[in-house]
Amino acid sequence: MPRNVVVIGTQWGDEGKGKIVDWLAEQVHGVVRFQGGHNAGHTLVVNGKKTVLRLIPSGMLHPHTTCYLGNGVVVSPADLMKEIGELEAAGVEVRSRLKIAHACPVVAPYHVAVDQAREAKRGDAKIGTTGRGIGPTYEDKVARRAIRLHDLTEPTLEAKLKEVLEYHNFMLANYLNAPTVDYAQTLDTLRKAGEQIAPMLADVSHALTEARRHGKPLLFEGAQGTLLDVDNGTYPFVTSSNCVSGAAGPGAGVGARMIDYVLGITKAYTTRVGSGPFPTELFDDIGAGLAKRGNEFGSVTGRPRRCGWLDIPALKRSFEINGVDGMAIMKLDVLSGMDEIKICTGYDFRGEWIDRLPYGSSAVADCKPVYETLAGWKESVFGIRKFEQLPMNAQSYLKRVEALTGVPIALVSTGFERDDTILMQHPLN
Repeated sequence: MPRNVVVIGTQWGDEGKGKIVDWLAEQVHGVVRFQGGHNAGHTLVVNGKKTVLRLIPSGMLHPHTTCYLGNGVVVSPADLMKEIGELEAAGVEVRSRLKIAHACPVVAPYHVAVDQAREAKRGDAKIGTTGRGIGPTYEDKVARRAIRLHDLTEPTLEAKLKEVLEYHNFMLANYLNAPTVDYAQTLDTLRKAGEQIAPMLADVSHALTEARRHGKPLLFEGAQGTLLDVDNGTYPFVTSSNCVSGAAGPGAGVGARMIDYVLGITKAYTTRVGSGPFPTELFDDIGAGLAKRGNEFGSVTGRPRRCGWLDIPALKRSFEINGVDGMAIMKLDVLSGMDEIKICTGYDFRGEWIDRLPYGSSAVADCKPVYETLAGWKESVFGIRKFEQLPMNAQSYLKRVEALTGVPIALVSTGFERDDTILMQHPLN
């Protein structure tokens, strides 16, 4: 039976998951998003054309691939319909191929208002959220007051909205000193959204189980990255969902045995967006060069990404949490042209040497990186599709990363195009 693969980010997000999911998606029955919301940005480049997906899974550009949104995804109806419209305008058939779980929590206007007002109130101590209402929506889910997609067409919507909006408007007016959200306008917006989305609602859990039973392979696509996981990341500078491989089960409504292989997407260096500790961050011309060559700007927010050397202790922690079977090294081409390249192999942590990322943002902030220096390469590796064609120093870099992490490299990306990819071990076989 073909393998089901979960694709997760092993760093602070922005690793390049969308490209790899898109590259693999032609060979599977379906692609399943299992957490996050439209705060994610997955960039695909096919034949020179760039597509940025936020909610819709990265298999949508393959006409025979079914795309699923599991119940662990929080859905902004307005943003979902906008994204569908963008794809349809580009000639992509979406609605017949997108199956959405009934239980997805709804990201409503009051969530966005609360999210942005909180960040404004925090000032310099802000978390660095995208301001799109993701966190407050997950809060409502856990507090059991969330409005879910199936509620949008139910007669109970009015009462549910009245109750939850009364709570959030009280917070906005009395604690956050921000404008409140109008009930009638919100109700009308949600009702209209429900009419549009209802035809795409499906029993995703059952559909995925049936696909497995009939031997149809699936990709489970994570958003953000492991070090932003609400339980395992650099708390409190994290997202509000679980970004790890184990979240694929509850987030898609399937059992743990549905997952056969965990593919960890790993950038050849390290980046982070927003606030939070970052041990290998570079504040010099080298960091600026990585950012420029790698075009390191958030695909959703446009915010610049902070750049630094590859962090092995952080990867070791991430690989253990996820049970990574193989990794995909992304943006190797960005390291071309450098005399030397450094890899962080451990930390000086309060006078002690450690080789795993510690828990808690204050502890991570006290980690001083210990580096190993490797020879760089001047030759461009852009677009190379065979390992043996890489410069010897680039090959040595990849082999050293394998040795330090103990995890084999399955794929290497050498450019932004779908096929600028070196296959070393096929995750689906």
